[in-house]
Amino acid sequence: MKHITFSYASALKAEKVNQWKEQVIAADNTLTSGTGKGNDFLGWLHLPEDIQPQLQDIQATADMLRRECDIIVCIGIGGSYLGAKAVNEALLSSFGALEGNKPQVVYAGQNIGEDYLYELQALLKGKKFGIICISKSGTTTEPALAFRLLKTQLEQQQGKAAAQRLIVCITDAKRGALRTLATQEGYKTYVIEDNIGGRFSVLSPVGLLPIACAGFDIQALIQGAADMEAQCALPFEQNIAMQYAAARNELYQREGKKVEMLVNFHPKLHYVSEWWKQLYGESEGKDKKGIFPASVDFTTDLHSMGQYIQDGERILMETVISVSKANHEVIFPHDEQNLDGLNFLAGKRVDEVNKMAELGTRLAHVDGGVPNMLIELPVLNEYYLGELIYFFERACGISGYLLDVNPFNQPGVEAYKKNMFALLDKPGYEAESAALRARLKE
Repeated sequence: MKHITFSYASALKAEKVNQWKEQVIAADNTLTSGTGKGNDFLGWLHLPEDIQPQLQDIQATADMLRRECDIIVCIGIGGSYLGAKAVNEALLSSFGALEGNKPQVVYAGQNIGEDYLYELQALLKGKKFGIICISKSGTTTEPALAFRLLKTQLEQQQGKAAAQRLIVCITDAKRGALRTLATQEGYKTYVIEDNIGGRFSVLSPVGLLPIACAGFDIQALIQGAADMEAQCALPFEQNIAMQYAAARNELYQREGKKVEMLVNFHPKLHYVSEWWKQLYGESEGKDKKGIFPASVDFTTDLHSMGQYIQDGERILMETVISVSKANHEVIFPHDEQNLDGLNFLAGKRVDEVNKMAELGTRLAHVDGGVPNMLIELPVLNEYYLGELIYFFERACGISGYLLDVNPFNQPGVEAYKKNMFALLDKPGYEAESAALRARLKE
């Protein structure tokens, strides 16, 4: 069985990375022993094994929703939807919605867009749809707003009894508004364990149910994650999670690279990058520290960001996700007129052209002073996405401890919420509201 691989050869010499060996091993020991900051949020560490008893039940619920629904709405924000969307978008046909694939999995609660919600409700009008609502508290503004609207619509269209069957809540085990409502209404529920934070929850029911609803193999996804967990127990010299954490911190702390761009040459990996940005940005960006996570989709963004990457300020490092083998084959045709001058490509697979664009870009960026790390997936499927997810999660925990931050909290996320509640005149925020409105008049 092949596994994903990692190389820093185009970014750093081995001796520079090996200087981090003792620190990285110590950070990993802190992580696995549960003695570091945020150690009450380590439930994800052994989730590939711990989740196994729930997989059959999760699959059964997904099968029911797939049978009874044309559209399944996944309501959540941040880690409550990004992981599922990352996997689903990576595996779905690029044009599945236009091809009439059913059920479609769509998303809500990730924004406060009135037009978005209007258009979603218009789409759902007259359709058979179900809801997966993901929220530990049930009071987070964006998903709570969407859930109230869509729950009402579902009850009006299909009746309260159908809504009770077609609404599934993934929430706290005992407390919170959503738990209370689910108990009152008799909704099917899954638990977000207290020791699993949102951005580390994709291998829990939070991610697995929407992924299964889209028709993908959650057993293979979990097996990939489990195999990567086993690889993360290997010595430093064979441990790609340790090496990635070491390399990126060498580039940040000693080489002055402040921005890491996750690069893909496969358009289906866009939301993997979005998930990765939350994972690393929310885990490391605190105490005035942290590598800024950015992403680009190549070759598309070479025609917009390529100039800056090649010739702009030298604050960038790149981590490229490369998929070794495409799932389909398209051969470029010969054309007698050859007006576009592309007959030199005739007979080649499109993926061969893409791979040469990838290699040429990496070489150009290294020559331009952008260190380049490489993650290779043998093929894009559930198993290797499971490996990739656990690899990034494990390296993130190690990297956070190398930075001496708590990788598992997010205190800065609360600041905007307090201001928003005050400006909306939420009860209990009267003093803050007066202070903010005075500031706005200055």
